[in-house]
Amino acid sequence: MTNPSEPGHGQPDPGLSAIMSERRQLTNLAYRLLGSLADAEDVVQETYTRWYAMSAQQQEAISSPGAWLTTVASRICLDLLGSARARRERYVGEWIPEPLPDRTEWISGRPGADIVDPADRVTLDESVSMAFLVILEAMTPAERVAFILHDVFRYPFAEVAEIVGRTPAACRQLASSARRRIRAPQPDAASAAQRADIVRAFKQAWEAKDIDALIGLLAPDATATGDGGGLVTAALHPVEGAEQVARFFADRPGGAPDMTLLECTVNGQPGLVAQLDGATVSVMAFDVTGNRIHHIWAVLNPDKLCSWTTG
Repeated sequence: MTNPSEPGHGQPDPGLSAIMSERRQLTNLAYRLLGSLADAEDVVQETYTRWYAMSAQQQEAISSPGAWLTTVASRICLDLLGSARARRERYVGEWIPEPLPDRTEWISGRPGADIVDPADRVTLDESVSMAFLVILEAMTPAERVAFILHDVFRYPFAEVAEIVGRTPAACRQLASSARRRIRAPQPDAASAAQRADIVRAFKQAWEAKDIDALIGLLAPDATATGDGGGLVTAALHPVEGAEQVARFFADRPGGAPDMTLLECTVNGQPGLVAQLDGATVSVMAFDVTGNRIHHIWAVLNPDKLCSWTTG
């Protein structure tokens, strides 16, 4: 597999520099495949464990350590994606990918945090937007792996085939099938500044409990999805329709004296954080197209908010 990192020479561990330099790439890959930073970090840790379980002779026989690591991490993710489907069936309510803050908003020092800030290891671009990750959830594990490796990380299909265990032609079909699930960009898609303005207006209307203003910001077919994981109260099913979504939020304590709403970046897009007595209790991501909010994802499951919460 093509990889720019090659092991160094003349060091006690010739592959150490190349091996450790792959951590960010592996975390980026695993998060996009799994939708969970915690799971992604576990995959990276397991990948390194397998590398160092080999003898020095076995390591030296591998011409591209980076390629080996990518292959192993991808296969671990592929296995996890298969078992995740069964776990999601037992999940209480809707499952939403774990939200990521911008690195400037990342709260360091949380329990178990690595010395290297994980926020610096995940590149926030369109391929980690919440809307994109939710679409990935509808793909089969093989589709997701083939699509992410080829379309996002630009691996040729011959190399993807080695990882997925299928022919290059089959992997091409998998990626093509995955591509059809992706909504084509609309010509009137809002700019970053417009999205931020719309999210800010939503925040203000929510705080004011202005139902008419909320309806005006929502697309007629807007939906709102919450993820409490059975640990905190959240709607078990998506709320559908502009008026229903507006009334749902107007009934929630966004403007309560003890609740604070903060504008923030969620997976590279404008979003909101709800804090209660200084603790993050919800992170909201928005899909804004054509100057209207089409979808709101609210993650309330505390297990998915570790990146937003101090220890």
